[in-house]
Amino acid sequence: MYDPTVARLTYRALLGRRRALILGALPLLLIAISVVVRGLAGADDQTAADLLGGLALATMVPIIGVIAGTGAIGPEIDDGSVVYLLSKPVKRPTIIFTKLIVAIAVTMVFSAVPTLIAGFILNGNSQQIAVAYTVAALVASIAYAALFLLLGTVSRHAVVFGLVYALVWEALFGSLVSGARTLSVQQWSLAVAHRVGNGELVTSDVGLPTATVLLVVVTVLATWYAGQKLRSLTLAGEE
Repeated sequence: MYDPTVARLTYRALLGRRRALILGALPLLLIAISVVVRGLAGADDQTAADLLGGLALATMVPIIGVIAGTGAIGPEIDDGSVVYLLSKPVKRPTIIFTKLIVAIAVTMVFSAVPTLIAGFILNGNSQQIAVAYTVAALVASIAYAALFLLLGTVSRHAVVFGLVYALVWEALFGSLVSGARTLSVQQWSLAVAHRVGNGELVTSDVGLPTATVLLVVVTVLATWYAGQKLRSLTLAGEE
């Protein structure tokens, strides 16, 4: 289910100079803001939770997921180079699964690692806040990568749709409409983080059992459907 050649090509596409600069911009901004906040406000648990929840988990993680998930396959479909990949004796589900693993790894590195660093800068991991939000970033990275990889497979406007979901649904509606939070990857990941953190600073509107089931279902279904769409794309090209 994992092809090293496909993985190497995908890593090369995602971590090219231009895309790497975009991926690294938000993590550097988060760390820089954390340094400034710590210098001005000192070590404060509530401030750390607010910054990690509002900037890191609600904004940085989904945006990086959009870049990594859609970038793992979208450009190849747009420029037609995917035909070369599909002509190789590699199963279509293997291509999707390999690209998913790469997208997850890139999203985790560029989101979870800076979240952990920022958390230790802000309050030294008091009440396990840094670790809790890092776990949330790791969990969210898996679901976001699967969702946005699917978008990259089915739409030429995947980046636009991904940003709309990340910034409008997750950040805006998720904060204003209580019902929308149930269908939010951010809230699902926070449910997992709540179990890790100490105290009540890391909370979620979704229970852990529900969140776990939804995370698994969304990830599996998105990956499966992306494989089906890639298979139909191959058949269309052959016809």
